[in-house]
Amino acid sequence: MKRVNILVEGQTEETFVRELLVAHCARVGVYVTPILLRTSPGHKGGVTRYAQVKPQIVRLCRQDPEAVVTMLIDLYALPKDFPGQADPGFPVQGQGSQKAAFIEARWADDIDERNFIPHLTVHEFEALLFVQPERFADWTDTTAVVEQLQAVAASHRTPEDINDSAHTAPSKRILKAMPAYQKTFHGPLIASEIGLDAIRQACPHFGAWLSRLEKLA
Repeated sequence: MKRVNILVEGQTEETFVRELLVAHCARVGVYVTPILLRTSPGHKGGVTRYAQVKPQIVRLCRQDPEAVVTMLIDLYALPKDFPGQADPGFPVQGQGSQKAAFIEARWADDIDERNFIPHLTVHEFEALLFVQPERFADWTDTTAVVEQLQAVAASHRTPEDINDSAHTAPSKRILKAMPAYQKTFHGPLIASEIGLDAIRQACPHFGAWLSRLEKLA
């Protein structure tokens, strides 16, 4: 069985990996372990500098060279010192998946470890929840929440196209519709209700990453 260590940005992503990816990947012969990135003494605040991330990736790659190391962190609010973002060829006006792919390629070059698979969530974890906005109905007493989220989803080609400004990122749109939304509580539960099959079909960048992990077996 192939081992895969997934460095995650926060507790929400860690729970998502444990609840959805571990069992799914095990069925195809891939053993997945989530590892929380160290970004501060209390592991709070998210990634603020690439210098926080690179040493952890390299160390993990070299500690267990037979295992694959990959990531589950957001493209939204990604620190500007990540590889590729200052390159002349960076697709500033491109889609989120194009930006992520560009950064991931430069990131792989910078890490330069054969067992590293870079991956960015486009644009953030909450985009996955727009695959089926109706799943929010169980967590609210008003139909307005679902209606607002469905309208957002309908206005974009895929959930991964919901953009990444400070006002229109997926999490900001959810909080606007449902101020009681709690990322670490509601996020993994709603994602579990949606299921990996629906998520991977609606989110091509995420789906391609998951397929790559499956093929490691």
